[in-house]
Amino acid sequence: MGNVSQQHIHPWPEASATGVGSWPGQEPDEAARTVLGELPELPHLPELPARGVGADMIGRTAGLLVDLPVEVRPSGWRVTDRAGRDLRRAANLMSHDLDALTEHAHDYNGPLKIQVAGAWTLTASIELRSGQRMVSDPGAVRDLAQSHVEGVLAHVEEVGKRLPGAQLLVQVDEPLLPRVLRGTLPTASGHGRHPAVDRVRVEEVLGTLFTAIQDTGAVPMAHCCAPGAPIDLLRRSGAHALGLAALLLTEDDDEMLGVAVEAGTGLMLGTVPAVDQDHAHTARMSDPAAIVDPVRELWNRLGISPDLLPRAVVTTPVCGLAGASPAHARQALTTARAGARVLRDEPRR
Repeated sequence: MGNVSQQHIHPWPEASATGVGSWPGQEPDEAARTVLGELPELPHLPELPARGVGADMIGRTAGLLVDLPVEVRPSGWRVTDRAGRDLRRAANLMSHDLDALTEHAHDYNGPLKIQVAGAWTLTASIELRSGQRMVSDPGAVRDLAQSHVEGVLAHVEEVGKRLPGAQLLVQVDEPLLPRVLRGTLPTASGHGRHPAVDRVRVEEVLGTLFTAIQDTGAVPMAHCCAPGAPIDLLRRSGAHALGLAALLLTEDDDEMLGVAVEAGTGLMLGTVPAVDQDHAHTARMSDPAAIVDPVRELWNRLGISPDLLPRAVVTTPVCGLAGASPAHARQALTTARAGARVLRDEPRR
């Protein structure tokens, strides 16, 4: 795969690093200031799930849905008749996050990433009134997918108005997509499994969203840090970049990744530990060259020019940082930046 064009243009500077999305704590102002300071090449809108209902990944995006109200039940989010306090809380929390981002990035010019949960992860997580997952009902999936596109586009428009100098990247988080495709999601009783959803239908729903995002001038991307991420499907659906956990990639993924890179698809590869671990891991955090070794090994296997590596690949933590201490979260971003520079300056060892 050595004949990759050197003219691929990715929507970030060479040797960029970014975060996946979530951040520890409950203070959006502090989170925005830290992320913008630590990630000057490619900052992102921090998510703070420690604030509780409405700040979680599902509730955060459910608050964007149009004419599809949900509420929290003991078992999780569920479709309801009218919007209530849970959605109002989600909307208020998002507004606080955007206010903080606007204050600290009002004069920012460059790429900036925002994150939303994808339609398949939402339908796998939100319950119908019957208690079954929405993914079990094709009509409910269709309604949510339409509402989701409308809500995401309104969100992109709002961020664009607040930060007119930013080039928005819209990361669609689909951690449950592999389970949707494999048919391993349990039914409400726990004794059965929901059937696998047809891959053509999955690709159609994703493609509609990615096309709509691109039509706004934003850059659509997909993130899946679960084992078995459907790399080919996400690329074919129109994602311009793929966020993946580097340590979960195997040689079986090499051909799909090579095709993606040759097609100009960017990669956001997670290598930095997302939580505080033992002393050995802490020591490893101080060695950015070791942190990005899996990325360099992958690139060597693909046989693609090392000159393309620091342009095509963005370094990230392996997943969100909500479970980390504030000190570890900050260090994770510092290490990701240092790792990106290693990929530029020492692409081969």
